[in-house]
Amino acid sequence: MKNYLRDYGFLLGMAGIVILLDQWTKALVRNMLPVGGTWMPWEWLRPYARIVHWYNSGAAFGLFQNGAIVFTVLAIVVAGLILYYFPRTSPQDWSLRLAMGLQLGGALGNLIDRLTRDGQVTDFISLGAFPVFNVADASITVGVIVLVLGAWLKERGSKGAGEQVTTNALRGSKGAGEQGGRGAEEQGGTGE
Repeated sequence: MKNYLRDYGFLLGMAGIVILLDQWTKALVRNMLPVGGTWMPWEWLRPYARIVHWYNSGAAFGLFQNGAIVFTVLAIVVAGLILYYFPRTSPQDWSLRLAMGLQLGGALGNLIDRLTRDGQVTDFISLGAFPVFNVADASITVGVIVLVLGAWLKERGSKGAGEQVTTNALRGSKGAGEQGGRGAEEQGGTGE
């Protein structure tokens, strides 16, 4: 029971931070900028980065517009799967646990918008020609990157460990063969 509390404490703490930051920044944008409005602290920054007030009824980065119902159901399913699977992950698998926390926070952050804003999500971060996004979208994306990077590092580490075990096993076999040969010679044999 204590492990479940610790596990869920980490998961819900991580997701909670993402949700609070996501909802707070969206509320700031909705209260400070009209829909379609733009803000930036320095004019020279305009081509590279700006804050805009935009709505999105699709997935992250404006993909699959008008899919609000599908993405609402998908967010609920993903959140349920993360909540179910998280305590079954190894506490040492920090990358998987971090990724799941970021993805849960992002999914719930956008789900809150979908349920309270007629299926639309507030987006406001605009970088160059990249589609407009929000903190929840960024959290989901960073979660996927952490997941992939963690899996790659784990695979790379296990290959290195496997190669080391194989090398040691071969050295051990060679050493045993040499010892066997010497033992036979000492007994008066040829070792062959």
